[in-house]
Amino acid sequence: MDIDNWHSELEYDQWLRLPVSGPRPSARYKHAAAVVDEKLYISGGSRNGRYLSDVQVFDLRSLAWSALKLKMESNADKVEENNLQEVFPATSGHNMIKWGNKLLILGGHSKNSSDSVTVRAIDLETQQCSVIKTSGKVPVARGGQSVTLVGSRLVMFGGEDRSRHLLNDVHVLDLDKMTWDVVEATQTPPAPRFDHTAAVHAERYLLIFGGCSHSIFFNDLHILDLQTMEWSQPQIQGDLVTPRAGHAGTTIDENWYIVGGGDNRSGTPETLVFNMSKLGWSVLTRVKERDPLASEGLNVCSASVNGEKHLVTFGGYNGKYNNEVFIMKPKPTDSTRPKIFQSPAAAAAAASVTAAYALAKSEKLDFIETEDSNFGGVKENNFAQDFSIEINAIREENKVLESSVAEVKAENSRLKEKIDDINGTYAELSKELHSVQGQLVVERSRCSKLEVSLYLILLPFNLFSI
Repeated sequence: MDIDNWHSELEYDQWLRLPVSGPRPSARYKHAAAVVDEKLYISGGSRNGRYLSDVQVFDLRSLAWSALKLKMESNADKVEENNLQEVFPATSGHNMIKWGNKLLILGGHSKNSSDSVTVRAIDLETQQCSVIKTSGKVPVARGGQSVTLVGSRLVMFGGEDRSRHLLNDVHVLDLDKMTWDVVEATQTPPAPRFDHTAAVHAERYLLIFGGCSHSIFFNDLHILDLQTMEWSQPQIQGDLVTPRAGHAGTTIDENWYIVGGGDNRSGTPETLVFNMSKLGWSVLTRVKERDPLASEGLNVCSASVNGEKHLVTFGGYNGKYNNEVFIMKPKPTDSTRPKIFQSPAAAAAAASVTAAYALAKSEKLDFIETEDSNFGGVKENNFAQDFSIEINAIREENKVLESSVAEVKAENSRLKEKIDDINGTYAELSKELHSVQGQLVVERSRCSKLEVSLYLILLPFNLFSI
């Protein structure tokens, strides 16, 4: 493959293994990744039970890897230059989020982790690494959690603490104040889990998918309304998805792309897309079972290359550790809609489900009552007005659907009556047929006797004529 023209060989919705120029980083899984300016950054991870502490950079234009040489922050405590483990220890199961010109690294398992979640920052301009001091209700240290950027806040859900205790709590970090708060949500939350994925829709709804406990793998999807702080588990349309953990996810517009994962026995070969507005799954493509893309602990990011959105994956484990880079160019949004939404009736049904969880309470919590909040203001008013119009239209469509269902039920009742009549007629005809068949047997027997009698009568005449 021509390294300079690899993008010309890229087909929609198909993964392409990128050629790499020069040395590659160590194969690994459960690392963290983020894309900044057409560069894929990966940090840490695990290999053969050993945690990794390096930060590697993959240039999506030159297709070459390079190591990021971190520096200590000038006002940091005295640490030897060749020993960064005090600031950036070998870590696995952590998260990496782009925030301004920094990469924020949160949580994860390491040999010398603290009792609470540590937030680290890598300045991409100076390549300085530092620990950020946070305050408030700092969550307990954990790994395998999800961290999602919502406006100027990070929302953390679930994970597994140092004692292997599973979690399903929700914590929020205000990035402007660097203060933590715990969310007291209502309704039924997801079961405690780790190695799941999370995404945010419309800057308001936090979606949680999959993951596992110590004995169960999940394929459920839960939604937390970040305004009302209520959990819900809406009805999902489209293809049935298998339980999985260790998968990776990223969003492009209305679509949430899910790659890889597994159940400790086999990797998941399909790449899924979830339409967050219509609440529908569909399978985008499939790979072979032992393909690097059918791995647990891989990572996927969205990247803009030549002005087009792409999916980029790295790493994972499916019987062996991987260090391949794959890229995909998804089709435009309209062409990736699940098949079930191509009919008006199914579209109306799915839209009604969307409206069901989109209705918010008028009360707002302190979490969102700030002037610069991304959850309030004019956007929220427009959002509510748009959904009000949609809901009225959906109600009218539901009336039409209910009328159609009533007609179908009536027609089914008429057909059932006809079937019953036909079955009754068939039973009577069967009885008549058996009666006729009995009479036919009797007549055949009588004919045989007559033939014998006639033969005996004619026999003397035949002898006389001889």
